[in-house]
Amino acid sequence: MAVLLETTLGDLVIDLYTEERPRACLNFLKLCKVKYYNYCLIYNVQRDFIIQTGDPMGTGRGGESIFCQLYGDQARFFEAEKVPRIKHKKKGTVSMVNNGNDQHGSQFLITTGENLDYLDGVHTVFGEVTEGMDVLKTINETFVDKDFIPYQDIRINHTVILDDPFEDPPGLSVPDRSPEPTKEQLDSGRIGADEEIDDLKGRSADEIEEVQAEKEAKTRAILLEMVGDLPDAEVKPPENVLFVCKLNPVTTDEDLEIIFSRFGPIKSCEVIRDWKTGESLCYAFIEFEKEEDCEKAYFKMDNVLIDDRRIHVDFSQSVAKIKWKGKGGRYTKDDFKEYEKQRDKPSKLALKEKVKPKQDAKYDLVLDEDIEESQTSQSHLAKKQKKKKHHHSEDEEDDKRTKKSKDSDRKHEGERCRERIKSEKKDRHRSRSRSPEREYTYSKQKDKYKDDFRIRDWDKKADRSRSPKKSKDKERSKYR
Repeated sequence: MAVLLETTLGDLVIDLYTEERPRACLNFLKLCKVKYYNYCLIYNVQRDFIIQTGDPMGTGRGGESIFCQLYGDQARFFEAEKVPRIKHKKKGTVSMVNNGNDQHGSQFLITTGENLDYLDGVHTVFGEVTEGMDVLKTINETFVDKDFIPYQDIRINHTVILDDPFEDPPGLSVPDRSPEPTKEQLDSGRIGADEEIDDLKGRSADEIEEVQAEKEAKTRAILLEMVGDLPDAEVKPPENVLFVCKLNPVTTDEDLEIIFSRFGPIKSCEVIRDWKTGESLCYAFIEFEKEEDCEKAYFKMDNVLIDDRRIHVDFSQSVAKIKWKGKGGRYTKDDFKEYEKQRDKPSKLALKEKVKPKQDAKYDLVLDEDIEESQTSQSHLAKKQKKKKHHHSEDEEDDKRTKKSKDSDRKHEGERCRERIKSEKKDRHRSRSRSPEREYTYSKQKDKYKDDFRIRDWDKKADRSRSPKKSKDKERSKYR
């Protein structure tokens, strides 16, 4: 219950699901037995998806089942077997191709990817590849065109039935040997399966070196494009620019321009100098307006003596002046100069976060007018705040002054009261020796009463002076 397919790239062994798909397996086995698949092209290769074959014409529109040979054209296709359901889960799954009406002929496909669920229920799975997965991998990686047709033919050369559980139906004609391919089968318009692709065959050593140098240059250009040093791998250096080297350090731009201007008008002449010291690096680039003038200078100025030095002249291979300007655009030094001028100008845009800082504010763009208005409003607010602070500070200073004066008055009054009390006590002490005891007790009680009265009066005055509400209100009313 297995079939061996001999292809131009190697052998594939397919195990068949004869119990699950008896009709599809019978059709496939008998087509292999009558050598129907010999020299069939693999005409559809979609990487990591499928490879498709089984059409003797190699177009994907032909093919017929084995029942067509037995029962005529009305049996060209047979009905699809959908039960039991088998899914396209793994690589190497073999399925009969649906013709669009849930019918099958001779075309089949082999999956090269995993979990292709969208093929389930459309194409009938009837087997799987058990040997030759490396061959399947090489077919999967072959080069194809936009229609997924390989540039070089891949064919099924021969089919060998390893095990066939089905008996041959009556009327089946089995050939004794494999038939020879027809011209129509072999003429695909592509590179033949047996042809060797050798571009260097029949060329001389110099031509081979040139081809290899071109390939190396292309690969380097592609790498430079990937890195970002070149805008395009196919970019070419300008043909109106000369490279002049072996110059004397004394030679200047003006000298070279005067010497080379006899061949034609010059756009620019630049001696390359060290960016730190400004000394000449002994080579220059000269750009002519016309390519013809550049060619004349190339042929006549090589090995010419300038300032006691034999110069060397060649066409420039530099593309340093060509840069990206968007997608596919290019710009030169003039564009750089304009960019530098615009960069020096003050921009009209600013971040709104700087103008009005907020906690959850987004960064929006604001014009200069909005910035000026916000600045003026902020200055007015700052002035008002300063005035308020000034008035407030003046009020505080006045309050402090009044407090100080009141405290000093209180201190003076307290000292005066204490002096009076002391003096009165002294007088009483003197009178004690003269007066009798009754007078002494009476005077003592009287003095106590007077002292208490004076102290109460002094405390009342102090309490009145401690409440500065009325004075503050009066002083604030002045500034209002």
